[in-house]
Order: sequence, then structure tokens, then C-alpha cells
Amino acid sequence: MDEHSQKQKNVAIHWFRNGLRIHDNPALCDALENCDEFYPIFIFDGEVAGTKFSGFNRMRFLHESLEDLDNTFKKNGGRLYTFQGKAKDVLKGLFQEWNVTRLTYEAEVEPIWEDRDMEVEELCQEKGIELISRISHTLWNPSDIINNNGGTPPVTYNHFELTTSLLGPPDRPVPVPKLSKVNMLVYDNFDEKFALPSVKELGYEPECKEQTERINNWLGGETKALQLLEERLKNEREPIIDGIMLPNQFLPDLVSPPTSMSPHLRFGCVSVRTFYWGIHDLYKEIHGDKKVPVSLTGQLVWREYFYTMSVNNLNYDKMKANPICLDIGWDEENEKLQSWVMGKTGYPWIDAGMNQLRTEGWCHHVVRHAVSCFLTRGDLWISWELGCKVFFKYQLDADWSVCAGNWMWMSSSAFEKVLQCSTCFCPVGYGRRMDPKGLYVRRYVPVLKDMPLQYLFEPWKAPYHIQEKAKCIIGKDYPRPIVDHKVASKYCRNKMMEVHRRLATSSPIPHCAPSNSKEASLFCWLPELEVSSLCNHTEHLVPEQKSRT
Repeated sequence: MDEHSQKQKNVAIHWFRNGLRIHDNPALCDALENCDEFYPIFIFDGEVAGTKFSGFNRMRFLHESLEDLDNTFKKNGGRLYTFQGKAKDVLKGLFQEWNVTRLTYEAEVEPIWEDRDMEVEELCQEKGIELISRISHTLWNPSDIINNNGGTPPVTYNHFELTTSLLGPPDRPVPVPKLSKVNMLVYDNFDEKFALPSVKELGYEPECKEQTERINNWLGGETKALQLLEERLKNEREPIIDGIMLPNQFLPDLVSPPTSMSPHLRFGCVSVRTFYWGIHDLYKEIHGDKKVPVSLTGQLVWREYFYTMSVNNLNYDKMKANPICLDIGWDEENEKLQSWVMGKTGYPWIDAGMNQLRTEGWCHHVVRHAVSCFLTRGDLWISWELGCKVFFKYQLDADWSVCAGNWMWMSSSAFEKVLQCSTCFCPVGYGRRMDPKGLYVRRYVPVLKDMPLQYLFEPWKAPYHIQEKAKCIIGKDYPRPIVDHKVASKYCRNKMMEVHRRLATSSPIPHCAPSNSKEASLFCWLPELEVSSLCNHTEHLVPEQKSRT
């Protein structure tokens, strides 16, 4: 074959970044269209898929997801090529070495990736490479939502729902490509030059033995994600038949093996459109032509909302120069911050949540709400930015937009108005509400496993002989509370009122405040009436309810 005919071959690269899957991957399908040679690649550039902040658990999950992709390609005669270095430099070399004619990738909708992708776009223009990027990490294109709203993001969640309803339903998933019919070359020296490095070779080691001896063993990858989705749809059938659409109608199940799809959505191991339409089609199968309630996939729509709010806001994960975030004078309390991170605040409900997050990489939303409120406006008055960085490190499903958006919400810095009180999440009362039998606390704060339920959430109140019997002396085996909640919450409430007074006498910033009591109840997993009542009442208890996985 002469040089001219060699250059006429259609040689395509699909660059995997976040969309680590084969199903519903329109950019991958574009790469394979009329393709003579195909190379799937992943580039470790120190930032891709959140690796700039990742700890061991997050990197392990990413590695498992890439390993699963590699196995899929291997079964079909190919391999996933991996590289380390700056994306533009790696691609420039591959364009020349492989005589590439087309580059495809799933488009990033967050502004932090714009500079990288602009460099690659300019490189493709310079080299005459066809570049195709397709949006499939979100249900809708956030730019379409903004344009449909007159050029600005919808500032309330209800307004967001209205705007997306005018756009129509999300696109259906695209067909799964038949990789067995694709020509994928594998170099003889693949294992030495292109194989996926180990987590250790990438520079990550476990911080503690609990990270390698997890109670809940999260496994990354498309194969596991689709298995979870199938199980999830089976579990959703009965509640949908019974007409139960809102998760806060039950207590959250904090101790069963989790069925959340959020880590797999974050890395794109499962398509959000596949998830969305799977739930909607199940509802239609059960209820026929009855209109699907918005609440059925409300959590997915919240995800879209935060993505859209981050567009064109490079400082979205920061307080300063962030147009939607209140500028609050948080305290600098590094010792208290570290106690919070390490699960040593002396409040078992808070410590259980941080221990699970740090060792397993995940915890339920109600736990995230509790620990984030405790760090910020509830007790410690420490900046949400610091908490957000901790979540970026440990939380498997922490993507830039949603994680920062939730932190701004829970710290009363943006997005909400109903919860702008410093006592909405008592670290004792809310724990008792969500973990009435204490199973969660006993699991993740094992030193308290023998403490009677009466004292489990405030063990410093246990008489000394009870502490002795439980083999847990407060101040020795388990720390005393680092703050008195009643005193600390009053301090935080006064500080927040100072912020409000300052805004009332000056030109207020565009502070998003979409919440109403209904939204707040859904967000906090509480019946609507309890949003205002669960405030600083350690004795507040409700009858035990059935839990929903």
C-alpha cells in the first residue's frame, strides 16, 4: 500500500474522559462511522475525571472503570490505550504516528475543562483532523437551557423545571455499537508501552486499612453499573406500583448494600439518559398513558440544575469572585477541621458519616447534609470551600458542579432560603431521626458499638458506669464534643444574621434562593412539616418508619 492510499484511510481516536462506557455513547458511535482503524484512548493528565483532587478510593474507582473498558475492548479484539502527559502533547504525537483523521469525545459541560478542550480544538484545526464532540453526560445541553431562558440560567428550581419542559424530554439513548466488527489494532509492545498503570504506579496508596477492607465494596466500571441499574429498576417496580415517588416517604436505608448509581453516573459508567428512560419506561409499563410525575427522576433533574448553574462560572467552586455565592467571613479553625475530617468531633452521627466517607468513598445524602451543615453554618462556622475539597478527595461521585452546588446550598451561601437557619440539622436529633436503631452509628463508630441506644447519639451524657460497661470512656476512648451544639449553633445563627443585615443595607449580589418548604423537605429527606420543627431539638424523635433502599 503506497503512502497516498495509507493517508486516505479513515483512522479514528475516541478519547475517553468522563463517559467511561460503550452504551449510549454518541461520540464513540461517530468515531466508528466509516472507520478503517480505531483506537480508544485515555490520558492521565493529572486533572481528567477529577484526578487533580482524588484520593485513593476515587482513583481506584476510576482505575476499575478503565480496566472494565479495557476488558470490553479486549473481548472484541482491541485494547484501551492509556497515556500520561498533557492532552494536547499526547494527541499531537498520536495524530502523526497513527495518521489520524478523526478525533471524538464526550463533551464536557463544566467550564473548568474549556482551556484544555480549546487547545485540542485548535490542534485539530491546525492538523486538519475532524473533531466531533457530543453531549451525553447530561440529560440536556446546559447551553440550550440557558439560551431557552433568554441567555441566563434559570435561578429557581421550579423555573428550571419549566424551562426544560419547554425543551421537551431528553434524547433517547443511542444504540450500542458492535465492536466485533471494528478494526482495532493492538501493538505487539502494548503491555510495555500502552497498558493501564496500576493505582500504585499512578502514585496512590491507601490511607488506612479500612480503605482496603471496606464494608461496602464499591466497584467501578460499566459492567457493574449496568448490573446495578437492572437491580435498581427491579427495586423501583413495587414503589411505582404503590404510587410512591418521593424517597422521603421512608427512612433512608443506611446499612444495607447501597444501590445508588451516583458514582457510576459521575464517571459516566452508566448513561444518565439510560437511567432516566429506564425509570420512565418502567412507569409507563405499569401505569400506561398516565403522566409521569416529575418527582420520579427529581434527583437527576437536580443534577442537571447544578450543571447548568455552573456554566460560564469558572469560580463556581469558590466563594470569592463567584457571582452566585455570598461572601461570608468564615472562621479559620484548622484543628476543628481536621477533627471533622477524621471523624473525631465527639458527635457520633457526624463521625459515622465522615468515617464512612473517608474509608468507603460514599455516604447517603442525608449524612452529607448533616456533616456539611455541621462544618459550616450549623456548628463550626468553617468555610464550605474546605469541606468541598475534602469531598473532592474522598467522595466517589463528587463531580465539580454538583458537589460545589450542594456545599453552597448547605452552607446557606447560595441556592436556598428556607434552610437559612443555623439549627436545621441538630447533630443529635437529626441522627436519631435518620438512624433510630443506631445501626449506622455502631457500624462506623465501632468504639460505641456497646453503648446503650439511649446514650448512643450523645454518649457524654452516659453515667460513668455505663461508659465502663460499654468499654468506651468519653475523653479517653472516644472524644468529648469539640463544641457545645447549643452554644455553637447560636454563634452560627448570629453570624448568619450579620451577613443578612449587611446584605440588607448594601447592594445584594444575585443570590439564588429557589427553595420553598416542599423542595427543602425533599432535599433533606424529611416530611415537609419537619423542616421547621427539627431545629435544635435533641429530644425530637418520630415513630420508626419503614426504610426504602
